[in-house]
Amino acid sequence: MRRTLFRHSLSIALILAICMPVLAWHDEGHKLTGYIAWQHMTPQARETVIRILRAAPEDSQISALYSIYGIEPEPIRKMELFVWAPTWADAIRERSIPVRYRKYHHSNWHYQDTFWKEVNGKVEKIEMPEDGGQALIQIADADKTMRDPKESDADKAIAIAWFLHLAGDLHQPLHNSARVTATEPKGDQGGNLFLLTPEGTPRDKQYNLHSFWDGIVIRSVPLKQGQCEFDYFRSVGDKMMKEHPYSEFSNTLKLGNYDAWHQEGFMLATTAVFTPDLKRFEMPSQKYQKAAFNIAERQIALAGYRIADTLNSIFGGPAPAVAPN
Repeated sequence: MRRTLFRHSLSIALILAICMPVLAWHDEGHKLTGYIAWQHMTPQARETVIRILRAAPEDSQISALYSIYGIEPEPIRKMELFVWAPTWADAIRERSIPVRYRKYHHSNWHYQDTFWKEVNGKVEKIEMPEDGGQALIQIADADKTMRDPKESDADKAIAIAWFLHLAGDLHQPLHNSARVTATEPKGDQGGNLFLLTPEGTPRDKQYNLHSFWDGIVIRSVPLKQGQCEFDYFRSVGDKMMKEHPYSEFSNTLKLGNYDAWHQEGFMLATTAVFTPDLKRFEMPSQKYQKAAFNIAERQIALAGYRIADTLNSIFGGPAPAVAPN
């Protein structure tokens, strides 16, 4: 009884959390990929994935958002669980839940750095150090686990959560890049070492390029006062799908070719992130911000479509022509 009450309380807390202000690409951006994917999944894929997520190990807390006692209609509760699931791999970074942190957190799974430098105006790749990130290995492993009929639903739930997250990460350009300069001879850690605040700014007030890109959506389309987060990303997600419909990418989804997804992100990092007008210790111009937001919109929509078609191929057949909310 006590455990049931705990689970129900945790579910309520997480449901309330989705009506809190969103933070960055690794939160609201991931939820947008989940929302867009949900719109293009078949009913069978939706039901199967939700059933598996609800079978996740209890200590992972993946299924905690879904409550059979929820006041919202069941289809909405299922969508909320799925939309929240891509953020799980970031949520488990929280050290205050040590069992979950020690068992599931892997910091080097979130990126796949290609090291590079600029030589005479051209991009020159550099040999990767021993560990430049594990995103490609782990997303391929998650894909394999999801497809394996011998794997338990508990293991598949963890694989789905990681797949949803890593698919989003690979579409954020700076999760694919480590730029080498005289200032960062060992790489800039995906733009984390490229500061946008004035030189000498105290560490706790510093702002870097990676954070700028992570937060580009919420900065460009601010949350309205009193607006629930779920209503926010539903509105933003619908707009992204309208501006970048599935038909724009239907012939270039490259399902299962995760290295191609990575190379696309790397190309954007070298051409669209590090532009001639980007300067260290200065905030990017409005022109740069607008261009970054346009790229983020496209990348988030593309990630959502790729997630949907992958899950449909594993759990539910071809996507419907028009998917309801």
